[in-house]
Amino acid sequence: MPRVYVSTVIAAPVAEVWRVIRDFNALPAWTPFVRDSRIEGGLRGDQVGCIRNFTLRDGGVIRERLLALSDYEMSCTYAILESPMAVTDYIATLGLVPVTEGNRTFAFWQADFDCAPTQENDLIRQIGGDVFQSALSALKRQLDGR
Repeated sequence: MPRVYVSTVIAAPVAEVWRVIRDFNALPAWTPFVRDSRIEGGLRGDQVGCIRNFTLRDGGVIRERLLALSDYEMSCTYAILESPMAVTDYIATLGLVPVTEGNRTFAFWQADFDCAPTQENDLIRQIGGDVFQSALSALKRQLDGR
């Protein structure tokens, strides 16, 4: 089972970063590749079990279910239900840890999934670079130095 792991340090307090990413429906506000997003069924964006349905800038549609959300651990875990990527059993966690020196934030994003062995390296690069690193870099640019 492939694993993707990406991390960065953001020059902003952890509570401030958490306010930006906590809402499961907020991807368009801080990621460069999501055009729009909605939570299905009228549920809240912080309600475990809710499903976000979002459209990528390239037109792809992804549906994900929020599996866990912890204000204490400042993390959320979700599963992909439908995606143009050729992955199955995809579970990801986005989390934050305070960096006490300088009142900064350590942000990490990891995912485990199954895929065809011939696609493993490409999917690791795509998810790690085009998705996770791209999003965390955009978040960092948005919040650094606030």
